[in-house]
Amino acid sequence: MMLELDHLAVSAPTLEQARAHVETALGVSMQPGGQHAHFGTHNHLLGMEDGLYLEAIAIDPSAEPPRVSRWFDLDRITGAARLGTWICRCDDLEAALALAPQEAGAPVDLARGDLRWRMAVAADGRMPFGGAFPALMQWQGAHPAARLAPSGCRLRYLVITHPQASELKAALAPLLTDARLVIEAGEDIGLRAEIDTPAGLRILT
Repeated sequence: MMLELDHLAVSAPTLEQARAHVETALGVSMQPGGQHAHFGTHNHLLGMEDGLYLEAIAIDPSAEPPRVSRWFDLDRITGAARLGTWICRCDDLEAALALAPQEAGAPVDLARGDLRWRMAVAADGRMPFGGAFPALMQWQGAHPAARLAPSGCRLRYLVITHPQASELKAALAPLLTDARLVIEAGEDIGLRAEIDTPAGLRILT
């Protein structure tokens, strides 16, 4: 298929809240990440098995406010930290966007340190299906997962609940097939990651 699962993102009003949410849920420690100057955000990271990683992300209070809406819908985030976004990579971002919902956004060139990538970001910062559709990206060079210390964590399932589950499945069908992805019908939109850790199965929401 055209897309592969790349990483999961936990967002919160502050980076400390996002990091603490992950570490409490999984019982492991995250590593410092860096700053994203384009959107005025910063992150912590957790390496996982199978080339995946987990990101805690929030607005960087020391950064200049961006001239555009922040990614991951961070301009509107309030309350407790939550698993709010899943991100898929591809080798041809334009081709993937041609098959994705129009609201998936337009490519933006981004960087953090010496890492380079392109990501589709909607003008209002929101992903289709109320955030349940993945953010799409294309790495240019090194992948951060290769630099992260192993945590002993492995994703078992990513469960997405959505009132339009059948429509979400149809939108993903030409782009992604992954046995770890489960889409269920429900009244509310939600993401739940079932993760095997050194302390056993843990749930991250």
